[in-house]
Amino acid sequence: MLEEIRHLFAELHRGGKHSSHFDADDYRVAAAALLVHLATLDRDFTGPARQKLGALLKAQFSLTDALTDELIEAAVAADREAVDFYHFTHLLMRTLDEQGRLRVVEMLWKMAFADGAISEFEDNVMWRVADLLAVSPRDRIALRRQVVGADPNKERT
Repeated sequence: MLEEIRHLFAELHRGGKHSSHFDADDYRVAAAALLVHLATLDRDFTGPARQKLGALLKAQFSLTDALTDELIEAAVAADREAVDFYHFTHLLMRTLDEQGRLRVVEMLWKMAFADGAISEFEDNVMWRVADLLAVSPRDRIALRRQVVGADPNKERT
């Protein structure tokens, strides 16, 4: 009952717009919400950051442009309502195997490095999310190096 009321208010808040492709318990929304959170740490979620997010989601989940935009909209709403990362990481832990979780962490590193550098806040988020996804520090650091190594213009740390 409480969930139905919450859903009604969410629909009213969005102006009655209903995302028929991405429910709140869709692992793609959880992954995208983590990416949105990371992308908005710099407070600039326009232009290059949004384009990078769209490209990552479109490629990873084989989406059309319209579905990518819909997923981003659902992820922004989910991130706005979230109080922590647990809901997203718990859903990803239940849904994805180890390789899937490693792909999520790789996507997060790509998003973090979208502007060519990583802030202290982004690094902290990466550490916390990887830990919640049961990705070892060794794997987290290896994925970071892999992502940095893929683009010679990115920082080397």
